[in-house]
Amino acid sequence: MKNRFKFLFPLLFVLCPLLHAWDFGLILNQNAGYGGYGNEGDFDYSIGAVPRITGLLGNTGNFIVSGGFEANYNKDWDFVPEILRTELSFHPGSFAFEIGRIYHSDPLGFIADGFFDGLKASYYSDAGTFSAGAWYTGFLYKKRANIEMTPEESNANKTPFSYDEFTKTYFAPQRFLGALGWEHLGGAVQARAGILGQFDFFGDKPLNSQYAAVKLTIPVKAFSFDLGGCLELIQNDGEFDTAFAAEAGIAFTPQTSFKNRLSLLARYASGKSEDGSLLAFTPFTTRSQGNILGAKLSGISILTLDYVIRPHSAFSAGLSSTYFIRNDLGTYTGYPLPEGNGSGYFLGDEVFARLLWSPASDLQVNLGGGMFLPSLGDAAPPNADSLWRVELNVIFSLF
Repeated sequence: MKNRFKFLFPLLFVLCPLLHAWDFGLILNQNAGYGGYGNEGDFDYSIGAVPRITGLLGNTGNFIVSGGFEANYNKDWDFVPEILRTELSFHPGSFAFEIGRIYHSDPLGFIADGFFDGLKASYYSDAGTFSAGAWYTGFLYKKRANIEMTPEESNANKTPFSYDEFTKTYFAPQRFLGALGWEHLGGAVQARAGILGQFDFFGDKPLNSQYAAVKLTIPVKAFSFDLGGCLELIQNDGEFDTAFAAEAGIAFTPQTSFKNRLSLLARYASGKSEDGSLLAFTPFTTRSQGNILGAKLSGISILTLDYVIRPHSAFSAGLSSTYFIRNDLGTYTGYPLPEGNGSGYFLGDEVFARLLWSPASDLQVNLGGGMFLPSLGDAAPPNADSLWRVELNVIFSLF
């Protein structure tokens, strides 16, 4: 027994500093929603757990391992496991290196945004931060990646996940993404720029594309001005075509006793022009525009007016209005268009309100609801129903 204590004591002496450097956490997330068309609605519910472990690696490194376990109900139950952010990172001097399932976003935030498997290197200098990265998407969960560049990929993404056909229904399309980036966030003008290239390993007819994107932010007292654009080069069936996307925004944050912000954002994504000089802009990852309609930023323009107020540190509220316009008559084919795809360009307006209550750092309650009104456009049939939804989200963190 004494010999065992002689062995255990030095072992604990070595392990205690390592355990002290580790951090264990758990996030519990519940979301309940009800919505539909006109007077009819359906209920959906999800509950998920995100455990994580973080720790230090020597004097310059750290790691994080996190996973997701989510049960969803929408007329039926399904359960989806997932590996989330899992990476090793090192920060020697002015450099940073990341490897694993890491987060990446383009300068505009709507070309390629999300978790990807690969590596990234960054260099910090007075001239800004320079970065280079390379990633693969074939091991990601398809609903997390949201890659829908082709109709084939859109159909695969909408196919329900099944354990019986795990490999066919779980993984995202197989694409490679490379990116070079630069950002300079100091001074009178904040600038971000990037060059991205993606290559298709999924379809029989590969769709490859490259993007050149830039975004400028100019803060002027209580105002902030944003201007950004992206030129896309599309390679499809051996042909080269171009597409374009842009955004402009202005935000006003008055100096009042409580925090509030009024912003106006306009976004444009090219559709197919009549003379063929432009194709529809196709982002690498699909991010829904708006909270109700959920349109893909391809062949549409949006105009969003948003107001957020925070009268108390534990409470905030927001109200937004987003108007959707088609830039051609063939790219966007979703709701509220009829089967014939309609002849109008104006889809309608979406109004959405949100209340956020966070009484403690480990608890957040989010209540939202809104409606999309096709009657405020000319593309939908006269009798088209409004699309609506209300949802309640509760997040509880255990550190």
